[in-house]
Formats: sequence, C-alpha cells, structure tokens
Amino acid sequence: MDQKSKLVHHIKDYALITLGVLFTMVGVYFFKFPNNISTGGVTGLAIILSRVIPVNIGSGTIVLVINSILLIVGYAVLGRSFGNRTVYGSLLLSFGLQILEIVAPLKGPITNEPMLDLAFAVILPAVGSALLFNIGASTGGTDVVAMILKKYTNLDIGRSLFITDFLLTLLSFPVFGMTTGLLSLLGLLIRSTMIDSVIENLNLNKYFTIICTNPKPICDYIINQLNRSATIYDAKGAFTEKDKKIILTVMNRSQAVQLRKFIKQADPDAFLLITNTSEIIGRGFRA
Repeated sequence: MDQKSKLVHHIKDYALITLGVLFTMVGVYFFKFPNNISTGGVTGLAIILSRVIPVNIGSGTIVLVINSILLIVGYAVLGRSFGNRTVYGSLLLSFGLQILEIVAPLKGPITNEPMLDLAFAVILPAVGSALLFNIGASTGGTDVVAMILKKYTNLDIGRSLFITDFLLTLLSFPVFGMTTGLLSLLGLLIRSTMIDSVIENLNLNKYFTIICTNPKPICDYIINQLNRSATIYDAKGAFTEKDKKIILTVMNRSQAVQLRKFIKQADPDAFLLITNTSEIIGRGFRA
C-alpha cells in the first residue's frame, strides 16, 4: 500500500471512529444519563457514581476522569498493543459528553416513555460500538479492563466485557431501584446481542457458487464489469454425467444483484447457490 492509500485509509478509519462515537454520545447523553440506565461500561459507572457521590458532579465529568485514568493504566500495562484508535475514541467521547453537559443541559428524560428511551439508549450506542469494533477501535472504558483481563487470565475480550458490564449493571438495582435496574439489565442483554448483529450486517457479502458449462462470459463480467475475481474448478453432473465448471466468487450486495441479473440473461441454465457471508479475509476484503 503506497503512502497516499495509507493516508486515505487512516482518514476513512478516523471518520468512522468519529461517527461511531457520535452515535454512542447521543445515545448515552440524551437517553442513558437522564433515565439512569446503566448497561455497564464507564458511562454506566458514571451514572451510578453521580448518584452516590455527595458532591454535585455531572456524569460527563466522571466519564472524563475515569477514562483518563484507564488510558494511563492501559498504556502502562498493555504498552504498544494499546492502540491510538482507542485513545482517540475514548477522549472524543469523554470531552464530547462534557461539552454536551455545558451546551445542552438536561433536567430529566426527554420523553415520558421509558421503553422508548431504553430503545434509543441501547440502539445508538450499540451501532456506535459496532462501527468501532469493526475497525479495531473502541471508546476505552471497560474495554481497557477487558484487555487487561485477557492478558492475565484465560478470558477472551467478549466474555471479560460482559462480566464487567454485568457487574456494573447489577449495581443499579440498590442505587436506582428495581424498575430502573431491570430496564438496565434488559438493555445490557439487548446490547450484547445487537452489537454482533450490526457488525455482521456491516460486513455482509454474497458468496456465489455458480455451476455452468461455459464459465468465460460470466468470469469476464465478474472481472471487467464488477472488478472482482473468481475461482474455477472442474466438476461432473451426478445425474447427467456431463462435464461442468464451478465458479466461486464473493462480492457486495449491489454487485450481487448485477451478477445475478447478468447470469439470468447470459446463461439461463446455470445453477446458482447464493449465500450470505460476513467473515471474508483476504485481498479486496478484510486484512
């Protein structure tokens, strides 16, 4: 990859991190904070501490303090493996929440529907986290704790994150009562499954298995029109015992529609198997 391509790649990554943090920031500040919905993480801990600490300190300020401490600990314990993307995401969220407290102070929930607030308190941060995790970034916080646990125990990051978030969510029961505690626990469970679903949809591609007799026009279209590649291998029909060719190729959803339309016109007798796939590693897809 040349210098220009690297620069474009970095700009794209940091633009996605910024977008992911904005989703998280809106969901946390406008829906989690005023409803005391603690679904774990540093923002959840900040909600609990803002109620427990006798001094009137905003949740955004607590997030900034805790994230700053965790960033220092992360660099001290994890060293270079503690990435710049996580530092950027963590600081952007921390300062962003503090700025929102100044420019858009809230006196209470912005709706009178707790379930509606819960939905946005879960969906927006989940989409934001998925965007960040998909490019190897995060907003720091309990992610740092999970990384440290992974380094010194047999727990993977996903399990470590769930354990820390679950414990923090349980604290909301004695602090805010049964109703808010149950809403927080429900939000954590939805968020945990939703992040994986969003990541899968972000990376969703179509995997084609094309069985035909003449692969050339199809492969020419894949290479020249769709700018993709393909693999061809020999096969034989079990019923007809005729020689066949099998083409394997992967592409995004819009390209898949074009290819399916072309094959229908160019080779109506071709047999197609189209499968959804989100874990594709290699040139042209994920490194």
